[in-house]
Amino acid sequence: MSDPYASRTPLHEQPIDGFGTVRVLPLDPAADAAVIHHWVSEERAVFWGMTGLTEQQVAGIYAHMATLDTHHAHLVVRDGEPVALLQTYEPEADRVSECYTVRPGDIGVHLLLAPAGPGGGQPGWTARLVSVVAAYVLLGLGRRRVVVDPDVRNEKAIARFLSMGFTPGPVVALPEIDLPDVYLPEKKAQLAFLDREILFPG
Repeated sequence: MSDPYASRTPLHEQPIDGFGTVRVLPLDPAADAAVIHHWVSEERAVFWGMTGLTEQQVAGIYAHMATLDTHHAHLVVRDGEPVALLQTYEPEADRVSECYTVRPGDIGVHLLLAPAGPGGGQPGWTARLVSVVAAYVLLGLGRRRVVVDPDVRNEKAIARFLSMGFTPGPVVALPEIDLPDVYLPEKKAQLAFLDREILFPG
């Protein structure tokens, strides 16, 4: 089967024995809208706040994000199959900066995994994928610490981050944002942090 993403230049590419080659690509808001809309429309993605949106609305959100210097969207593919939506952002340009003291070298990350295939989830699958994302943001982008802000009700995501070495921070209320191009309701979030030295000592 041909790789539909082969023509895109990856920002990061990493082969993993027994897993495949994972590439982090810039998201194409138009070309990737159908895939992303399918993922964010599922009940499990309710914390992303896009359930109920049309494919065109989702495309519009990411087209707007593509105009920003502080927020970036990526499609993560494994051997030509899309497996995750990755968003990175500068915490000082995000509402999370109102809830904690941003350090130089911080980078914010949102990660939405693709639905499990017909065979269900595979042990270690998520950890391998997250290790590639961590290598991209901490080594590829030269950052010192990852910041995540899952919804406090999203116990599965919080447990996953803590199992990977993240240190829990405070539970905070991310303030509502109501702008012409973007609306985000107030969110009660569990902050967590991962220092580069934890995964990549030395």
